[in-house]
Amino acid sequence: MVLCHNMKSVKINGKEYFVDRNITILEFAKEQGIDIPSLCYHEDTTTKNHCGLCVVSINGKIEYSCITTLEDGMDIITDSEELFNVRQDNLKKIIDNHLLECDDCVWFQNCKLLGFAKKFNLNLTSKRKAEDQIFQVDSIVFDQTKCIGCGNCIDVCPTGFLKLNERGKIELSSETNCINCGQCILHCPVGTIEGVGEFESLEKIFKNKTTVAQFAPAIRTSIGEEFGMDAGSVVTDKLVAALKQVGFDYVFDTAVGADFTTIEESEELIDRLKNKTNLPAFTSCCPAWVKLIETNYPQFLPNLCSVKPPQIILGEIIKKFWNKDAFVVSIMPCTAKKSEIKREEFKGAVDMVLTTRELTRLFKKHKIDLKNIDGQEIDSFLGIPSGAGVIYGSSGGVFESALRTAHFNLTGEELEDIKEIRGMSGIKEKEIKIGDNIIRLCIVNGINNAIKVLDDPNKYDAIEVMACPGGCIGGGGQPLPSNKNIIRKRAQGLYNIDKGKDFRQAHNNPIVREIYGKIDNPKEFFHTTYKKREKDIIYKLKNSKETL
Repeated sequence: MVLCHNMKSVKINGKEYFVDRNITILEFAKEQGIDIPSLCYHEDTTTKNHCGLCVVSINGKIEYSCITTLEDGMDIITDSEELFNVRQDNLKKIIDNHLLECDDCVWFQNCKLLGFAKKFNLNLTSKRKAEDQIFQVDSIVFDQTKCIGCGNCIDVCPTGFLKLNERGKIELSSETNCINCGQCILHCPVGTIEGVGEFESLEKIFKNKTTVAQFAPAIRTSIGEEFGMDAGSVVTDKLVAALKQVGFDYVFDTAVGADFTTIEESEELIDRLKNKTNLPAFTSCCPAWVKLIETNYPQFLPNLCSVKPPQIILGEIIKKFWNKDAFVVSIMPCTAKKSEIKREEFKGAVDMVLTTRELTRLFKKHKIDLKNIDGQEIDSFLGIPSGAGVIYGSSGGVFESALRTAHFNLTGEELEDIKEIRGMSGIKEKEIKIGDNIIRLCIVNGINNAIKVLDDPNKYDAIEVMACPGGCIGGGGQPLPSNKNIIRKRAQGLYNIDKGKDFRQAHNNPIVREIYGKIDNPKEFFHTTYKKREKDIIYKLKNSKETL
């Protein structure tokens, strides 16, 4: 074998490997299918060698594999009696800092900590320490009784709202605000942070009301993961059948609401460009992004598009044109959507929001196996969505949808796919020519990147922001575990649906034309206002089940 000059030769458990790049031992082991225990490691966060489970022996010396880069001549052992004992001791310290509430945890039935306790022959004990506190801010609960101090949540919090106190426990800042994006939930390895749960109260509601479920675009390519299916598997029909089986009377698709948002947003964008007012135009369907503007950047309030979000539009259509007494439950990939329905401007449109994880718990409680259930078509009283409505769940999807319609309205021709604004890149830029107009687009993944763009937003005409990586498909209410590779597969599933649709543009959806014919004042029906808001109150709870 001919080796290049920067090739490194290493041994792992007696087997020789040749490596030509800088990579940590833990990352390389994962690629090779070599098992090294790890709890706090997440590829999206800064590695901090906190849990101590990933220790290995390198030339006889014990080191952390998560922070140690492979070097030429390393002889690495990943499993031995000595390593077992070190890992066992480190795991004892973690367990001592973690109150067990396994029946009420986001890692329910998928907990690595429980698996490690069994592997290392440890008895789990559960005792709350008097100094540990539990906080709730809007729709998210932060529980010191479970915190192990890894700091992952701090890495992914885009507003600096989270920190560690002197005891290494999660603490909330009084200076900044939580925007309810829920990324801290996805990156906590032990369920310290969770969204307020509501699915338990549905049982009584099923018996007393006509219940309607609407599900967001991003759900159909993610929830299958909770039932052993590959990320990106399209389970739309199975999801409908399961919702009916669990007790919902009717099931509609929020992507239909997205088609209405698209029509209105495309018109608003054209109007702003024509009159050169309130530019750049900001998307407003991400509630975490809207909350950031309302609390931290009120000078940009005029830039937010005034169109209501898809779940609100569909909820109002359901109650105005179908059944005013229906109890509407939105299945969302997002913890911030729980807060969105409580806004004074939107009250009454949607009665409850369940996250993808909550719906999974509800299905499993009823012993529904989504993987093996026979599919069922969605209730079509309110139509079926266009492909444009479905891709709302992915970064770039909102503006691609709006521009498909804007292009048709200005030129009479359909727009080709805008693949350059898709994907996981933090900031994507693209100039689009529509008729005589050049539109300077900016598509943003993540609030940290949005804050960068807000330093100089005027070089763009339109800015789409999704608070979560990859868009709603990477939302804070989505299945665990989550990483960029999983999110990419979820997105591809949505684009595959779009590609196979009979109509891929919102303006070609027959239900859109039908509903518009029934509305006297579309601007009043489909639009809202946004205003400066004060910082949220931080509440203290007696226990994690006592939510507001």
